[in-house]
Amino acid sequence: MTSKFHVIALGAGLCLASALVAQPVFAAPSPIKSFDTDNDGTLDLAEVSKAAAAVFDTLEKDNDGTVDRKEVGARIGKKEFAAADPDDDKTLTKEEYLALVGKLFKAADKDDEGTLDAKELKSKAGRALLKLIR
Repeated sequence: MTSKFHVIALGAGLCLASALVAQPVFAAPSPIKSFDTDNDGTLDLAEVSKAAAAVFDTLEKDNDGTVDRKEVGARIGKKEFAAADPDDDKTLTKEEYLALVGKLFKAADKDDEGTLDAKELKSKAGRALLKLIR
């Protein structure tokens, strides 16, 4: 009876181990796949701006046409927010938000091709840009 118990326990253990190994690992979708509407493997300014405009609309909770520091949260640092606020009214209009997106896009586009690839999105400017479009 003891050896029969060991065989059953071993079989159950092997089934459990194979089930754990067989579980697929789900990776987060790549930012390029998420926003690349023309499926060319890169992001252009129009694709990034479209995503950023949608994010702005989501953040803009009080329907005043602007976002303040509280509404943007950790997406934009205090210093970057102030730089993106040329009229110094402590809010960003959609145009000001999109201007910041354009500035970060240009900074991330190191090869000046007008598109961003995965490597460029991993740069400091690319990571900052991703915060504004996700």
